[in-house]
Amino acid sequence: MSRKKANAYLGFSLIVFLVVVLSLPSRVASQDAVNSNNPAALDMFSGLINSQISNFTYIFRDDIKKHFGFCITDVDAEYNNAFNFSKDVGFISACAQKNKDIMQRLCTAAEIKFYFNSFFSSDSSSKKTNYLKPNKNCNLTSWVSGCEPGWACSVGPDTKVDLKNAKDVPARTSTCAPCCEGFFCPHGLTCMIPCPLGAYCPLAKLNKNSGICEPYHYQLPPGEPNHTCGGANTWADILSSREVFCSAGSYCPSTVKKNPCSRGHYCRTGSTTQQECFRMATCTPKSENQNITAYGVMLFAGLSFLLVIIYNCSDQVLATREKRQAKSREKAVQSVRETAQAREKWKSARDIAKKHAIGLQTQFSRTFSRRKSSRASFGLTKSGDVGLPPMPPQSTAGPSKGKKKEKNTLTNMIQSIEADPDSHEGFNLEIGDKNIKKQAPKGKQLHTQSQIFKYAYGQIEKEKALQEQNKNLTFSGVISMASDIETRKRPTIEVAFKDLTLTLKGKNKHLMRCVTGKISPGRVSAVMGPSGAGKTTFLSALAGKVTGCTMSGLILINGKVESIHSYKKIIGFVPQDDIVHGNLTVEENLWFSARCRLSADLPKPEKVLVVERVIEALGLQAVRDSLVGTVEKRGISGGQRKRVNVGLEMVMEPSLLILDEPTSGLDSSSSNLLLKALRREALEGVNICMVVHQPSYTLFRMFDDLILLAKGGLTVYHGSVKKVEEYFATLGITVPDRVNPPDHFIDILEGIVKPSTSSGVNYKQLPVRWMLHNGYPVPLDMLQSADGISTSTSESSANEANPADPAADADGQSFAGEFWQDVKCNVKLKKDSIQHNFLKSSDLSNRKNPSVFQQYRYFLGRVGKQRLREARTQAVDFLILLLAGICLGTLAKVSDETFGSLGYNYTVIAVSLLCKIAALRSFSLDKLHYWRESSSGISSLAYFLAKDTVDHLNTIIKPLVYLSMFYFFNNPRSSVTDNYVVLFCLVYCVTGIAYALAIFFEPGPAQLWSVLLPVVLTLIATNNKDSEVIDAIANMCYTKWALEAFVVANAKRYSGVWLITRCGSLMKSGYDLNHWYHCLLYLLAFGVASRGVAYFCMVTFQKK
Repeated sequence: MSRKKANAYLGFSLIVFLVVVLSLPSRVASQDAVNSNNPAALDMFSGLINSQISNFTYIFRDDIKKHFGFCITDVDAEYNNAFNFSKDVGFISACAQKNKDIMQRLCTAAEIKFYFNSFFSSDSSSKKTNYLKPNKNCNLTSWVSGCEPGWACSVGPDTKVDLKNAKDVPARTSTCAPCCEGFFCPHGLTCMIPCPLGAYCPLAKLNKNSGICEPYHYQLPPGEPNHTCGGANTWADILSSREVFCSAGSYCPSTVKKNPCSRGHYCRTGSTTQQECFRMATCTPKSENQNITAYGVMLFAGLSFLLVIIYNCSDQVLATREKRQAKSREKAVQSVRETAQAREKWKSARDIAKKHAIGLQTQFSRTFSRRKSSRASFGLTKSGDVGLPPMPPQSTAGPSKGKKKEKNTLTNMIQSIEADPDSHEGFNLEIGDKNIKKQAPKGKQLHTQSQIFKYAYGQIEKEKALQEQNKNLTFSGVISMASDIETRKRPTIEVAFKDLTLTLKGKNKHLMRCVTGKISPGRVSAVMGPSGAGKTTFLSALAGKVTGCTMSGLILINGKVESIHSYKKIIGFVPQDDIVHGNLTVEENLWFSARCRLSADLPKPEKVLVVERVIEALGLQAVRDSLVGTVEKRGISGGQRKRVNVGLEMVMEPSLLILDEPTSGLDSSSSNLLLKALRREALEGVNICMVVHQPSYTLFRMFDDLILLAKGGLTVYHGSVKKVEEYFATLGITVPDRVNPPDHFIDILEGIVKPSTSSGVNYKQLPVRWMLHNGYPVPLDMLQSADGISTSTSESSANEANPADPAADADGQSFAGEFWQDVKCNVKLKKDSIQHNFLKSSDLSNRKNPSVFQQYRYFLGRVGKQRLREARTQAVDFLILLLAGICLGTLAKVSDETFGSLGYNYTVIAVSLLCKIAALRSFSLDKLHYWRESSSGISSLAYFLAKDTVDHLNTIIKPLVYLSMFYFFNNPRSSVTDNYVVLFCLVYCVTGIAYALAIFFEPGPAQLWSVLLPVVLTLIATNNKDSEVIDAIANMCYTKWALEAFVVANAKRYSGVWLITRCGSLMKSGYDLNHWYHCLLYLLAFGVASRGVAYFCMVTFQKK
């Protein structure tokens, strides 16, 4: 009990003493506390001094926020990190015992403000000479020993000092003495300021050899032998006062204690505690930093191994996946076959009911044969309805009573199918079978295996309903069954053109002139002529794809003056080049086109049937799962690729199909196969028009109509193929024996073969003869040419220009005038092309395509497959990023003076360059594919968003890949999370810029710009010249904001003794700690804006 009372009494006495000390003047309190031998009282007095120092924050808060808000965000927190000595006030107690008047020696708020303002004044003389400007105590007339570095003076025993006075500097010139340990006394200021946490401020010792007070760098004043070395003399940035900072490899719990770092720990410069190293990091005693390179090496090995596996096994993984899909498809086909078998069984069960419809069997049934050489087929009636499946012939006599009914042919066939379900006997129809015409009834379309799929998908429910009505089946029921199965009828498009003339803008050059005729549904028209005859131009005019020309004449759609663009959803245009995705299989190419371009309300099974029908019609069954191939990686053959190019338009079930040289580069058999497929399309009412170069005679006879053009776009013949020889015979032009008629006609139009003199016809007169033959109006200049009046003008009118051509007198123009005419012409062409891209017309096709979101899903699946097949390229990209992270992390170590800005400069350049080059592939390689797909009505927005969405995977992964190496080899103070967030925003930004470059420029210039931009913009962003123009440009550079985000994230980790260094470095760079989130938002906004620009360029500058 007595001990408790004693402790209570002691505690009460200390509280009373503290109250008394606080109530007394500072000088009396300090003397009493110092003179007393009570350690508790001394510590309490030291705490009082610490609290007064800490209370300076509210005095400086407004000034700090005003002048140093860019480098100090939380004034209280930063001040506590630097001057909160509550954990160890021993150096204050030691100073109080040494200097009884310590309160008279501490700097007031005015003196502290005077000292720190000197660092950021416009006059830099104080920084160079390392002493302050003249003040009240230290000037030309008053220079006491306390003005020397490391010394301080007192205000005098009878003077009261208000430490919170921020306006007046007290007169402090008496009792000068060396500065205490843990404090620093600036040169030219006679007071003491506590050294911040993280500093080490011992008393200096004189080096007699050099005359320098070490560890500081000031000398003793000459002529004063009693003057000794004092304490620290300055606290500034690390370049000016490195000796004050706690050295690397040691930590300083207080400003007078310095302990070496122990094993397993590391201590950076300015540390107050030692940090524990990671488990596998190498940390010897006095380690300046932990060596975490081992983590980087392990990550590099693991990631490299993973990338090697991806590089070598990606094809095998995808091949296995395709095999599994093929098995799944085979199972679906097997299920379809079983359904068809069930249907045949059901029809066999109705044998008795069908005996009442024997008279109709010749119209609605076909004979199935057990012989393997035969082929069964389904037929179309003349009205277009699908007839009944084949039924076996039956005897008209009924079965004899008392005798067992014999199995008919249909039953035997069904049993054979059940015994061998994999057999296609009786169902499959091989493309190109020579016996097709012999076996198929005339005028009826042959059905293939896809029609069985159609029955299976579309008629299952009908079959179930008909099974319920089996008992009551009558004669009328059989009739209704025959007409129950309906096919979708395509809308027909007839294109008629009258006096169609195309004139090139700016040059008045005729590309086509006075072309009259029409192309009809259900017919295959061939466009032929010599080179330069305008065949492709003619097709482009029909499809509405001609730009830069003035078109006159009429184009009638189904007899009405309407825009062809109103029907673009049901018009297929096959370009001359094989624009097919090489990294997709044949089936994937066709399936994507079908899903995006067929009607949205068409069920998926129906779309499957369409694709199957096209694959079988084009003879692509054997390569349906093969990649089309690219220049670098070979895939299917050239002929098969050409057929896939045609199939992309066939699967959308067009009403008008225009093909530009689809048989070029094909052999005779492939051309015949392709044309047979097109003729089957024509049987469904499709209007087909195609350019053909030198077809064989067999191929030539397969066309219905011929449009023969001469040079200059003039019509020589337009009519039936069967009557072309008859027409030319009337002109005295006959085809010699063993000469292909189209070759002979084209040779005549080329001028290679001249007509016989007896005919009296010149090849230049053939277009006029055709116009006169049909009663078309003939222009005067062409009529003169036909009469032989002006042969010199005929060629120019047919080939070059009309008489009003301004280019005819080009020789009379100056070079500047001719150049100006060319510029105006090019501007007109560009303007016309852009206006054509934004041309809008009403939709008259009655087809509703999938929505933008649905097409986005389809594009997402396609682009995802393409990226998987480009796994090797992706692996190489990641490997390069790994190597770049290792190199830059090793070579560009973090500098405490600049907070690692050099390494981050290299990081911004490297990541920008590598990510841009990779992002260029997203759009540079697919421009032609996009132009083709967008011209057919596929959504540009869905295409762009899908590409960008898939590339977001790289935006997420690539910063991790680079940072996994750079961080462990560079080891900055900022966290992994901060660095990753900045890298993520940077990659997102540069990816958008790469999109814009890839779309606007050709691949070569786009790559050059991708390399130059990050280097040039980084140089501009790091330029420290005081120029408003350069600063304005730098603020628009994404590299400036990326660098600022990196440096700010790292600078936030520096506090305490680093405050002045941090503020000075950020001020020099023009960075702000408060702008970290602003920088990230700017990078993201720049990425979004650049994507907007890229999309605008993609839509505006596309070529349709």
